[in-house]
Amino acid sequence: MNLAIELSAVVVTVKDNEALVLCLNLPKGGAAFALPSGPFVPQNHRTFDLALRAFVREQTGFDIGYVEQLYSFGDDGRQGIAATAPEDVRAISVGYLALTPQAGFQARFDATWVPFHRFFPWEDWRKGEINPDLEALRPALSRWCEAADSAQERALRLRRVATLFPEDFDNWNEERVLDRYELLYNAGLAGEACRAHGEAGMSLYGGEPMASDHRRILATGLSRLRGKLKYRPVIFELMPERFTLLELQKSLEALSGLRLHKQNFRRALERTGFVTPLGIMREDTGGRPAELYSYDQDQFRFGPSLGLSLPRA
Repeated sequence: MNLAIELSAVVVTVKDNEALVLCLNLPKGGAAFALPSGPFVPQNHRTFDLALRAFVREQTGFDIGYVEQLYSFGDDGRQGIAATAPEDVRAISVGYLALTPQAGFQARFDATWVPFHRFFPWEDWRKGEINPDLEALRPALSRWCEAADSAQERALRLRRVATLFPEDFDNWNEERVLDRYELLYNAGLAGEACRAHGEAGMSLYGGEPMASDHRRILATGLSRLRGKLKYRPVIFELMPERFTLLELQKSLEALSGLRLHKQNFRRALERTGFVTPLGIMREDTGGRPAELYSYDQDQFRFGPSLGLSLPRA
């Protein structure tokens, strides 16, 4: 069997306090969205990175900024979407995470920014410690546990659900996006699982499906990003040159899916030395004028810097 290498990009931005991912619009009849993707052709592409940037630009008209490799996806039976391949070719996809502060591109390109919560609605806890999308999932998860073939398997399923979808919000681990998606896939609650098993229709519970295994790649990207926020200052790759502290907090909340404690967040931010006040006030805040800040990148140019604390409200 031959191998074909496909490159897929999880391109993330934040706009209007919402975390968005860049998607290709697909023809009606199946999944509505896919990630920008394309085959890697060694004769045409010197590196994976350059090939990925070329694909995103060609398919969306958008130039991406920060890029890092995520993972390789090669499950048996996965289908690439960039080009049709013979049945004896196994598609291997290399996923990438890309961050950009710009959410605009030419309207003529068949691409759009889609909120993360369209694909993972149970991951957004910003409205409080009760997530209605997760509560809608719980009965179906309970039925999956009860349908186990043995008491041992039932216990394993119950423990897995309790760990990844805990009843107590204090035990919620926002970084385990991929683990939660894979559980829902195993439980038959993700639309992609219905598609893989030839079942009619799509799951009503597990968020909006994507083409091929692109939602799994997207879950991997969101897991990586949420973890990285805490140990690298990647959030500033998504911020404009000038921003208010509230805008920075809202961007972190959008990406993490958590509500943050305003005073504790600002105290932790002050200790990092990441931001510098500009002495300029923004009047269009809808309330009291707010001071503008910038990321002090030069301070960390010659040494490592940590990420940001995410104190929950």
